[in-house]
Amino acid sequence: MLSFILPVILLPYTAYAAETVLGVYIFSRHGDRTPKSTPPANLTNLGYSQVFTSGTYFRNRYIAANATSRIPGVNSDVVKQSQITVSAPLDTVLMNSAQGFLQGLYPPVGSRLGSDTLRDGRIVQSPLDGYQLIPIQPVTSGAGSEDNAWLQGSSNCAQALVSSNEYFTSSDYNDLLASTSDFYRSLTPLIGATFNTDQISYRNAYTIFDLLNVAFIHNASLPESPLLADSTFVKLRTLADHHELSLAYNSTDPIRAIAGSTLAAQIIQGLDKTIESQGKSKITIEFGAYASFLSFFGLADLLTLPDSNDSFLGIPDYASTMTFELFTTADTAASFPAVKDLQVRFLFHNGTTDEKSTPTAYPLFGQSSTELSWMEFRDWMNIFAVSGQEQWCKACGNSTGVCTSVTASSSAGAGASATGSTSHFENRISTVVAGVIGAMVTLAVVLGLQVAVMLGAGFRVVRKNRLAGSQTDESSIEEAVERKL
Repeated sequence: MLSFILPVILLPYTAYAAETVLGVYIFSRHGDRTPKSTPPANLTNLGYSQVFTSGTYFRNRYIAANATSRIPGVNSDVVKQSQITVSAPLDTVLMNSAQGFLQGLYPPVGSRLGSDTLRDGRIVQSPLDGYQLIPIQPVTSGAGSEDNAWLQGSSNCAQALVSSNEYFTSSDYNDLLASTSDFYRSLTPLIGATFNTDQISYRNAYTIFDLLNVAFIHNASLPESPLLADSTFVKLRTLADHHELSLAYNSTDPIRAIAGSTLAAQIIQGLDKTIESQGKSKITIEFGAYASFLSFFGLADLLTLPDSNDSFLGIPDYASTMTFELFTTADTAASFPAVKDLQVRFLFHNGTTDEKSTPTAYPLFGQSSTELSWMEFRDWMNIFAVSGQEQWCKACGNSTGVCTSVTASSSAGAGASATGSTSHFENRISTVVAGVIGAMVTLAVVLGLQVAVMLGAGFRVVRKNRLAGSQTDESSIEEAVERKL
């Protein structure tokens, strides 16, 4: 079986002549940004370029007149607002990344298409050479995520907060905390101005990596030092990868992956909108943080793929994308295909997407094929999807704020049981206790991690090494580092 799967998941996706892509759902990470240690984080010029380049690629894939997998009826030049839906959390980096992506997806149309002739004969030219305005819907989930060093800090899900914090009492965490103590202390000359002695440890693996990663990319004034060796950076990334995946997903406690569960529901809703509109709604785009990627990878059984060490066990690079194509092999000339003729394909690309580095199709849910019928795909996703306010409140154990009315109706016996995946999340603590614990945990962790730092001036762009890891002890970490060097 392995000899069959590998060629399927390792080869870049190539469209078949008989296929018609009817709609797509694209989930993208933001571009390069300033460190979380100096909030508010901002999108850099490099990050702007990364998302713009990815947007241009997807234009050439689905939208342009000569697109390789052109969606039937999509407007190629002047955007038709009813065909596209875009959303992002209320976060500076994510909102600006979405705007940059859209500039590549639907670039300025120029003077010919970007002008109107008025009744009196005057010609009005659109500003910025026909720059196109596409609304971005704000979403509350993930708001402020790029200013928050704590992975679950913007989820607002009480039981997810409690679940992630349980990692800090696990043997895996404590073993790595002890075995990497000397390694992190050796970095004090580089990060001592930002982190105090108690914070320089595996507990802050991601924020330490994030600070040095930004410096590696941008800070030309970094001193030459053995502390900056490639092996050091690779080890920092490998430890950060494992740390954040452990906080984002746990196979025995699915509520930890709430970000992936809500994303799954949004994907279903986006593609279902294409079906219900008979293809009038064609493109759905959402921007979000890496926690959603990691959580979804775990829920969709992508962590167990043969090459998952390279693709799914690490934090996705800036501008990474997950794409869900709704397609058919049926004849679409006369009408929109029947539901039974619809299929879905999942594609992932780590980092900026362009014509030289394209998305790859991977099988979901432990299946061997990269293609699933729409009904199969929907049923698999609904196993763990959390859809709607009521279901989210019950799964998270939240009882205040937007969940107040849900709690009241449940107490009165008037609330209907949430459908889909509510049974996938067991109530581990009471809703009231969860709300209190979640709030206190968030406050304590955020205060502990939000620190100030000023990087030296002198910016330049250098290559960032990509690595991943899921190691659970120091020897395994060292083996992963050796493989990457």
